[in-house]
Amino acid sequence: MKFVRLFAVCSAAAMLPAAMAQNWEFGVGAGGGFYSSQDVRLGSSSAAAKLKTNVAVSTWVGQNISERWGGELRYSYQLGDLQLKRDSTEAVFGGETHSINYNFLLHTKPSEAKVRPFISAGAGIKLYRGTGTETVTQPLSQYALLTKAKDLTGVVSVGVGVKIKLGTHASLRLDVHDYMSPFPKQVITPNVGANVEGWLHDIVPMVGIVFGQ
Repeated sequence: MKFVRLFAVCSAAAMLPAAMAQNWEFGVGAGGGFYSSQDVRLGSSSAAAKLKTNVAVSTWVGQNISERWGGELRYSYQLGDLQLKRDSTEAVFGGETHSINYNFLLHTKPSEAKVRPFISAGAGIKLYRGTGTETVTQPLSQYALLTKAKDLTGVVSVGVGVKIKLGTHASLRLDVHDYMSPFPKQVITPNVGANVEGWLHDIVPMVGIVFGQ
């Protein structure tokens, strides 16, 4: 994973000169991730499983295809402990995610406008990774095991935001995205007789700086 982060940083640095050209932009941002949960069911009882809220960072390179349409390739890294909870009992295990996705952007204002609201939608891949230390016993293990494993899934993204020009080649960007992916059963693994279905929603509000048009 260190290689993945190093590759993302080096790629972003290499793309910066191109982003300063007329139709390209480069951005970095930081915020937080807020996950929905899914119930791991065992008979008539259940425990809620998700990733806990934590910091999220992202970098992207985008192209203004026309006055209103654009696209961007985005890499995101997010901390977030794996969590299994039932009433007052909780199991927690270190975790993180890496995702790469491509989004289409539709702006409501032309490129020369000072304030440019937009909506976005896209898809890509997301890697869930358990980083904690496994133990012989774990609370709520009858429902699921929190594991030091990896789970690569697809991800669908929708979002809204606004770009506010700070100067000729820099803008402030505020946005919120919903990253939707199938439940990562390899890192939160249902035990024998238990089951979990559905998708996780990862709501990520973010503040960023954009360089370029």
